[in-house]
Amino acid sequence: MPGRRASRAAPPRPDAAGFAAFYEENFDAVLGFVTRRTYCPQVAGDLTADIFVAALETAGQYDPKRGTPYAWLYGIARNVLSSHYRGNAREQHATARLNGRRLLDEEDIAAMEERIDAERAARALAERHSALSEPLREVLDLVTVDGLTPREAAQVLGLNQATVRSRLLRARRALRDEPEHATGNTEPTEQFLEVVS
Repeated sequence: MPGRRASRAAPPRPDAAGFAAFYEENFDAVLGFVTRRTYCPQVAGDLTADIFVAALETAGQYDPKRGTPYAWLYGIARNVLSSHYRGNAREQHATARLNGRRLLDEEDIAAMEERIDAERAARALAERHSALSEPLREVLDLVTVDGLTPREAAQVLGLNQATVRSRLLRARRALRDEPEHATGNTEPTEQFLEVVS
């Protein structure tokens, strides 16, 4: 995906112009990450803004030795969503500092609603593996849905790569043991398992 390759090559910069470019390169990926985890367009918009505000506030601390800009941003996104769902999300007062931020209008909300609808198929597959433990599901989501490499997923989760690969293997085996749905359509599952392999 061209946008993703660009984001890996362009680290975040704390200056307004540099961060605005980083924001534009990564907006769609972050919005996708959020819309796969919420049904409400307004919440998705707020959380996406919160993620970029947090990224702007810590852009000066980004260290390329610790991982790619993409994995760094997904780590921030994961933390913001985690805080939100625990009910401890703090209010962001620095949103105005984010240069180039798109404000939500009716067109943006309609586009997010379309995106949420498009993600329903992915959520249906996610429900099939809801019996997996949280650590297995978390690794699967980061690698198969969000497109991180096992190395990047290990970085985001604070684990070693061997643990991540082991969890992917166990999750794949568990999904293969799942009984097929009444439709008998195994194609999405097979595609999903190919990515995990």
